[in-house]
Amino acid sequence: MQLRYNFRLDPTPGQRTALAQAFGCARVVFNDGLRVRQEAHAAGLPYIKDTDLQKQVITAAKRAPEREWLGEVSSVVLVQALSDLHTAYRNFFASVTGRRKGPKVAAPRFRSRKDNRQAIRLTRNGFSLRSNGRLYVAKVGEIPVRWSRELPSDPSSVTVVKDAAGRYFASFVVQTDPSEVLPETTGDVGIDLGLTHFAVLSDGRKVSSPKFLRRAERKLRKAQQALSRKQKGSSNRKKAAARVARLHARVADARRDHHHKLSTAIIRENQAVYVEDLCVKGLGRTRLAKSVHDAGWAQFTAMLEYKAARYGRTFGKVDRWLPSSQTCHVCMVIDGPKPLNVREWTCQGCQTTHDRDVNAARIVLAAGRAESQNACGGTVSPSV
Repeated sequence: MQLRYNFRLDPTPGQRTALAQAFGCARVVFNDGLRVRQEAHAAGLPYIKDTDLQKQVITAAKRAPEREWLGEVSSVVLVQALSDLHTAYRNFFASVTGRRKGPKVAAPRFRSRKDNRQAIRLTRNGFSLRSNGRLYVAKVGEIPVRWSRELPSDPSSVTVVKDAAGRYFASFVVQTDPSEVLPETTGDVGIDLGLTHFAVLSDGRKVSSPKFLRRAERKLRKAQQALSRKQKGSSNRKKAAARVARLHARVADARRDHHHKLSTAIIRENQAVYVEDLCVKGLGRTRLAKSVHDAGWAQFTAMLEYKAARYGRTFGKVDRWLPSSQTCHVCMVIDGPKPLNVREWTCQGCQTTHDRDVNAARIVLAAGRAESQNACGGTVSPSV
């Protein structure tokens, strides 16, 4: 399977200028291609083919006086920017026709030079890894990389990113080795995600919620107040905005690190992992929105899913409408809905007292096992 490996970059001032120029040229090519297609659609002309669009907004544009500076950056950057536009259109058409599952995808939009995140993508003919450990980018130079681990294979492409905090990263796409499959274990676990406890496991373990954003709110509030007092367009405002971005980046990094460590531990200890398919988008519209987004459930479940596929584990999501908080895991009697302040309850069928979250995790585990057996050809209904 393909994975991304991210590493911090330390470009020199000259290389930062060259990267800024590459970011700008990629953005201009993307916007030019989008504008040409929009004008053709408005005029009733047929959809412009990818090769014809490339000749128009890259090859021919380099010869024009108003776009001759496109030749100062690598052509790979320009071609990949246009490839991103093609992919965006294909995803939009697939979503409109119903061939793409999931939420609806909007039509491509113009990229702004004021975006906090800038990126360029390069294929193998636009970059290389040198023997001195540096990343060579065409027409930028050899950029120092902070290697934290080795790449499992030669990367097929790299994306150079500048985030809102002004940090530079290289994101390599690599093919992982199938030999990374972990030895089989006998453990299965169901996970109930929540706010009081970030995760409650079916074996009774509870992982407290770190609440990274809540803990950083005081510093963020002061930094945002200082930003609001700065004059628009001033250098001090840019510095204040960068400080706010760095604080948000610190929160996001801490949350991501916590999710990685917890998901890796769960995958290593269990052969099968089951979670509830939560509607995060719907919960994000409630009064608990800030806490829901601070928890980062979607990011955590995505990590569980790809790590399970990578290491040969089983991962499953149970139906979000499963009454996990209402069903007794002992006798499977549905005891009815309960308010959120009820953390323990006694089953009316078997008189067993349950911890609400632990019971929900065990119901998720039972439902996940049942679905996995049915998916593998098990008996769905009793034979007559």
